[in-house]
Amino acid sequence: MGFKETKYILENVKTGRQFNDGEWTLADPEGDSPALIRAVYEEKKFKPTNQRGLYRYSNWMPIKRTLRNSHAPVTYKSRKLAEKLGLENLYITFSGWCPKIGARMETCAFKETEAYTICARMSKDNKRILVVQSAGNTARAFAKVCSDNRIPIVICIPEDNKRDMWFTKKLNPCVKIIAAPKGCDYYDAIALGEKLCQDPKYMAEGGAKNVARRDGMGTTVLSAVEKIGRIPDAYFQAVGSGTGAIAAWENAERLAADGRFGKNNMRIYASQNAPFTIMYDSWKADSRELLPLDPNEGRRQAEVIMAKVLSNRKPPYSIAGGLYDVLKASNGDMFKVSNDDIIYWMLEFFDLEGYDLFPAAACAVASLAQAVENGQVKKDEVIMLNLTGGGMLKAMRKGYIRHEPDLVLSPELPAEEIIAKVNALFVEEKKPILNLRRRKA
Repeated sequence: MGFKETKYILENVKTGRQFNDGEWTLADPEGDSPALIRAVYEEKKFKPTNQRGLYRYSNWMPIKRTLRNSHAPVTYKSRKLAEKLGLENLYITFSGWCPKIGARMETCAFKETEAYTICARMSKDNKRILVVQSAGNTARAFAKVCSDNRIPIVICIPEDNKRDMWFTKKLNPCVKIIAAPKGCDYYDAIALGEKLCQDPKYMAEGGAKNVARRDGMGTTVLSAVEKIGRIPDAYFQAVGSGTGAIAAWENAERLAADGRFGKNNMRIYASQNAPFTIMYDSWKADSRELLPLDPNEGRRQAEVIMAKVLSNRKPPYSIAGGLYDVLKASNGDMFKVSNDDIIYWMLEFFDLEGYDLFPAAACAVASLAQAVENGQVKKDEVIMLNLTGGGMLKAMRKGYIRHEPDLVLSPELPAEEIIAKVNALFVEEKKPILNLRRRKA
């Protein structure tokens, strides 16, 4: 059966004002203060479709089409990790590469969920070039999705994270990777992309403000509830921006409104890798506003943590509908996890569950262990552990290709110079990049 465009409207989470989606709406045009917007779907019941991969959940995605090669998160009931932690109803939702459990995300990260949804929100006749900023996994996911589907994109990363730019096959030239120089962090990559988007031919992906990003990431909860049959009591995830946790809460709200899966009593438990704990520190101080963090100190902290993808200095924590509000509404909490604990749980998890985790996912496991130890979760509660990436050891057995940045540019350069240098990359191609997607896939 062919795909029908999803029907929805947008809602300001602070004021409740509802309005139609424009070409690429990221905020309420009539909003008088910062607030996330949320998709309100015509389909109120949770109804998985017969579409392939991630688009099984397309009824709750703000998309205009489907794309090639997507895969959905996989949820299963843990036995060995559950036994070690003394838990009776621990469900693991894994987004990565582990074919034996049905997980086949080639980039090994749940960032594929957002890439396939955001790119599908764009119409086929879009003429602008997408710009995405990333600390690593998001970059790899968007590069793969856009390469497979011939969608022009510029991806901005810190050069120190270029080791994450590995792929199972050569990228299509419609994908350009731009790096902020060594010593820069994710926020510098954000600044680079913001300057590039001063040219109207480029369009900012939007981060947490993009409803497609959140509703793609929220498919982890849909996978879990489809398996469990009810909304979990507790949800665990390591966070860099907190967008995945916000998305989880939003879909739990939709599921509660459905009426068949119980009330939304799901406590959101988020974790960060110490010493980069800007959200943890702000939460523990009961501060809606992020506590001050000197940029140089933030870069230093980002350099020493194992889970480098958890190093966003400007996360959507304070904004209406952001992580602070979600933690309050869900009666949740935050944890901080050391590098030593991450290493321990990477090794322990591999021994128990049989596949390797990225450091960020191991951070989530460590936070669950802390919650068990201090009594924040009960042994008979239904717990969802969202493991956001892993399986790289097995995925790389097929071989991989490293993609070096196409340009290294300082975010301190004038916007005009950055735009000119990136424009030149597209001009250098023998055929116009914007025509690539018109070829038969």
